[in-house]
This record gives sequence, structure tokens and C-alpha cells, in this order.
Amino acid sequence: MTMLELENIQGYLIRGYAHMLYSRFVYLQISDANAVKKWLSKSWLEMTSARHIHDKSKISPTHLNIAFSHEGLRALGLKEENLAAFSREFRQGMVSAHRTRLLGDYDTSKPENWNWGDKNTDSIHLCLMVFGNDKTAKDDLEKDKIVCLNYYRELESQFEENGLKQLFFIDGQTQPDNKEHFGFRDGISQPIIEGSGRVGNKDDVVKAGEFLFGYKNEFGVYPDTPLIVKEQGNLNLLPPDAGGSGKKDIGKDGTFMVMRQLEQDVNKFWSFMNENSKNPNGSINIEDSLKLGAKFMGRWQNGAPITLFPDKDPGPNSDINDFGYSKFDKDGLKCPFGSHLRRANPRDNVDDHSPKESLKLSNQHRIIRRARLYGEIYEGSPTNTTPNGEVGLLFICFNVDISRQFEFLQYTWANLPKNKELYNDPDPIIGVKEQANLGEEQNFTIQDSPVNKTYKNLPRVITVKGGAYFFFPSINVLRYLSTI
Repeated sequence: MTMLELENIQGYLIRGYAHMLYSRFVYLQISDANAVKKWLSKSWLEMTSARHIHDKSKISPTHLNIAFSHEGLRALGLKEENLAAFSREFRQGMVSAHRTRLLGDYDTSKPENWNWGDKNTDSIHLCLMVFGNDKTAKDDLEKDKIVCLNYYRELESQFEENGLKQLFFIDGQTQPDNKEHFGFRDGISQPIIEGSGRVGNKDDVVKAGEFLFGYKNEFGVYPDTPLIVKEQGNLNLLPPDAGGSGKKDIGKDGTFMVMRQLEQDVNKFWSFMNENSKNPNGSINIEDSLKLGAKFMGRWQNGAPITLFPDKDPGPNSDINDFGYSKFDKDGLKCPFGSHLRRANPRDNVDDHSPKESLKLSNQHRIIRRARLYGEIYEGSPTNTTPNGEVGLLFICFNVDISRQFEFLQYTWANLPKNKELYNDPDPIIGVKEQANLGEEQNFTIQDSPVNKTYKNLPRVITVKGGAYFFFPSINVLRYLSTI
């Protein structure tokens, strides 16, 4: 049985910090590498780990985690030979021409239009993630905000002396019921990392090596991990390569973190649902609009899977996640094949594979997903469609193989219009092009008997506003980086 070194793993990967409703993601540049290393030599002790704290009263009201870009590791002083040991995707970054094609970042979502992360903005070296929770006030966003920002200001006051220059920050929020701006409960279906101590459906248990370097993955091998090729720093702080190369492993208990700032067009989403479900007299049919939105998403607004509740949202909020498509909905008559959540995690029903083989394939492409809302806290619905100002998600995910996990999900299971028996159906939430090619259809198909129902000319409801790939090191590696 795999046992994770939880005290060495940064907590945001395992925990998610759902009790901390407010957070600030601070993007920084290294202006003085020696000062930053001096800071790291002490601050690694402050980083929140994934260790279990059974006495909830002893959980800190503030959490802190950190991640580095490839340029950040270079600015810190990691030698070129060691930088080259990291994966190609991490080295190239999110805005190479090839990655742009893979991720479908075109039109207003092309990197040239981003607020941050593209080649025309200041290089981001690291992201500091600050979280706060007022334990005296359960589920109080405003009080959590005060705790978070007070901690941030304490850190900010020392940035300059610690060799750090703040570029900008993004504030992230969550609602107590964890609904996102379109109005759907978020983050219900997450893989359980083997050895993490979490319990749940056995079909959701995924090998640790899918999310952490230094452990075997779903293929039964150790993932390619960044190794120290040219000696530098105190190598006694690093473990040997579990793969047996004899080299020291800078990746062990760390992973890669993907960040994408995604603006959500709530009005466009619900206007499409309303228009395609309206009453004969042209008025809004709220019930049918909600149902169509649930078909697009794959779950009802309160979180219940339409696979198990195809006709009506059972309410109240639901965390039900123990189901398989092959077992309950093989023909897609309840949850359409093209729905966002079914595409992102097809579970036991991948193409024509058996349920057992499908689960194996699905688990080879899982990600640990985190998301925080930015902008006004807003719950969209058929009659609530116009938030004040820009709203969206700061999408975050963790994986050790960016290409096989995050990029595969985006390119193969979201952007490609061919899926199961479908030929013109991109993911209706994240895969639709803003400007379709000449003669190209962008449809959403609801399987039905005797004939399917097809919705044409899907709108693009997401705009990418920024993004980057980061290395999310172990706490011990933070200590090592202070010695290079």
C-alpha cells in the first residue's frame, strides 16, 4: 500500500482548503536571488503541508503555498542542465504556438489578448497562494477575507527585503455551497490519491504517481521526474531517484500546477438555454431552461448527477458521485455523451471499451482540480443573467504529466468534435470556438429515442484571460532551493 509523505507535500494539492472561502494569488518576480534564497531558508517552515490535523481547533486560520515558473527557477539560480531536466511542456510554457493550438486559445482568447502569462507581459517567477479562515464565523466570506488580507499584508511588507517584486494579484473566493458563476455546484468529482488518507468510492482511487513525482502511476511505472543532472546546492536534502538512476530527485513529493483565468459569460450561457427552451409564446420556461443547462453540464445546479436523476433536480445540495455511465446510462439517454462533465471524466464508458478498461483509461487522464471564483459572487440562472462586471474562474489543476493529463483533456476530450457517435460536438463549456471554420458545425446533441435532439450554433461562454504552468515543489525542495 502506497503511503504518502504528507508532511512533505504542500497542502493545496491534497486538501483544497474548502473551509477557507477567501484567497489571494500573488504573482511575483525575483529581483534579488540571494535575498529570496535567504527567505526560503526560513519560509519553508511556514508552508502549509498536507498532514492530517485531527483536532480541528488546531488548524491554522491562514494557509500558505508556493509555486515556481520555469523562468523563476532560472532566476533563482538553478543551473541550465537541471532546468532542462523538467518536462518539455513546463519548459515551453502555455503560450508556445504548439500549446496554443492544442488548447484552442484563439480569437479573443489568444495569448496576445491575455491580461497575464503571455510573452508580452512581465515574466512571472513565482505564485504565492494565501488563504484565510475566521474560525469564529462559519461560512462567512467577509470575515475570511479579513483574515486572508491581514496575512497577505504581513507578507507583502517583507517582499522588497526578501528580493521579491509584486506584479499583480488575483483574489479568489468560494461560496459555502461551492457554486460557480453559471450557477452549478463545483468540485464534486475529484480523484482520491492512493495513500492520501482520503476515503471514498474505490473507482475514484488513483495511483499517487499521476499527481506526485516519486510514486508509481496508473501504468505501474515511476513518472519522469526532474533530476539533478549537474551538482549544486545541498544534495543531502534531496532523496535519490526512485527509478534507480542514482541521481537526486528534485521532483519527489511535488507536481506541476496549471493555472488558467477563465472569464465566464453568464448572460450568453443562460440566454442560449432560455432561447432553446422557451414557451410557445416566447416567454422563459424556467424549468426547461434549467434542465437544458444541466444536460450541457452533466449535473443539476445543486450538484446531483443527471445520470441518476434524469428528470428533475432532487435538491437540496448533493455530493453524490458514486455512479458509472456504463452501469446507469450506457446509451447516453440520461446524461448526453457530449456533456461537459461526461467528456472530462467518462468514467467506465470510454468509447467502445469495457467498463474495467474504461476506468483504467479514465484514471490515466485524471487531474486534481481546484477552482476559485473571481469578480462578484454571482449565481447565474434563467432569470439571473447579468453580473456586475467581469466574473470567472481561476482554474487550477495538479498533474505530473501536463501533456497526458491536462492538455489531453483539453485537446482530445474537450476540443475535438468527435466523441462516441458524435461528429460535430465540442465540449459545450470549454471546447467551443468563438469563430467556427467555414462549413464547421458546433452542436450539442441530446441522445433520445426515436431521434436525437440537436442544438446548433453553440456560443463560446468562456474567454481565457491568462495562464501559466508552474512547478509545485515539495516543502523539502523549498529548503533545498535555498541552498543552490
